[in-house]
Amino acid sequence: MKKKLPIILLGVILACVLVFGFLYANNDIGKTANSLEADIRQSQKILDDWIVDGSISDTMAAFISYPQDKTDHTFSVYVNRPGLSFGYFFRGGGDIVDVDDYIAEFVVEGNNERAFISMNTQNIVRLEVDDGNGIQVIDIDSGKPFAIVLPLNVGNICFYDTNGNVVEYLRQQL
Repeated sequence: MKKKLPIILLGVILACVLVFGFLYANNDIGKTANSLEADIRQSQKILDDWIVDGSISDTMAAFISYPQDKTDHTFSVYVNRPGLSFGYFFRGGGDIVDVDDYIAEFVVEGNNERAFISMNTQNIVRLEVDDGNGIQVIDIDSGKPFAIVLPLNVGNICFYDTNGNVVEYLRQQL
């Protein structure tokens, strides 16, 4: 009996290694929510003095990275895929004019959430979400870029600038 225990233990360890290897090979092991900023800085070569700001939900994460003077930016969108998936996976990012000059709404096919990302050159101060039963107000710092994740079916969404004007957003598919 003593000789069988090490063989059984070795078999269990080998099976665990094989399962981990299979998951890793199929790209089923992602990044934890706590490690997303480090992944953004490393994979997109974001400098240490840049600000990384964002929003994380159970199925999506969105970030915007920018220097103190706001002369440049990089955005990042991650998804936590349904099914046998552990963590968040990079879905898209980079620097596009839409994020610079507008509010860009990023939708990932098959995902039930969306990300709104902007350098906030329009001086957005609030986001109102009307679900038909009431209006939820989310305050936004008019002097800071933002990245916000919201469900697709949350209701009507309106962004307002410092003058109370509605600011439109542009949809982007990832």
